[in-house]
Amino acid sequence: MSALSETPAVLYRMRVMHARHQPFHHRFEYRIWTLLIDIDRIEEVAAQSRLMTAESPGLVSFRCRDHGARDGSPLRPWVEAALARHGLDDCAARIRLLAMPRVAGYVFNPISIYFCDRSDGTPGAVLYEVKNTFGDQHSYLARLDGDAPWRHCAGKLLHVSPFFGMDCRYRFSLSVPGERFAIAIEQEDCAGALLLTATMNGRGVAMTDRALAAALLTLPFVTVKTIAAIHWEALKLWRKGARFHARPAPPDPPVSAAA
Repeated sequence: MSALSETPAVLYRMRVMHARHQPFHHRFEYRIWTLLIDIDRIEEVAAQSRLMTAESPGLVSFRCRDHGARDGSPLRPWVEAALARHGLDDCAARIRLLAMPRVAGYVFNPISIYFCDRSDGTPGAVLYEVKNTFGDQHSYLARLDGDAPWRHCAGKLLHVSPFFGMDCRYRFSLSVPGERFAIAIEQEDCAGALLLTATMNGRGVAMTDRALAAALLTLPFVTVKTIAAIHWEALKLWRKGARFHARPAPPDPPVSAAA
């Protein structure tokens, strides 16, 4: 068991990589930092920090309205309802969320990940919360059985990039969040051809004011950097001649099952 497994909040310094494989190659990498936080202990974490707040303005802040139902309501009931709808009621003993917080009032998380544990402490389910730059959101829920890395797949239901169509499938590979963490997502077309590989991996430390200050000094505008990088890479894809796909309506219901 990781020494960080009982820590209410872990700070990860990550390296994100995207590689497009068809119809031409396009690859980029950038660094981010993000938090893995127990959603039942958000107020506790904020109360112990001079740099982070919960549900109030601050240099670093966590707001429930950035996740889940997006209406400011607590996250646990929303996650529990999603688990219950898919027969995973036993996977809500502890729920941790991996996501960037707001920095100077702004955040955009292309993907946030909820790790849902059983009462015996074993991983039970994972919920991938995917957002696009149009404000749409969809989540993919998968049961976790056996040992990590866990692998599962899901049909693409949310329009994410204007340069990929919807007739695609995702393949996920996920590790346990400990001193190290890694996730890989492959996007395939309907014929099984690999279109895109995206990875995120890095090292974690207990979130303290010292660790948070070091992350802010290294990457002070990490959330703005993320949205800026998305648009900058989109511009480069457009200049390379990537085909544009119109945005369909977001899917309903907001959570679907991955296998």
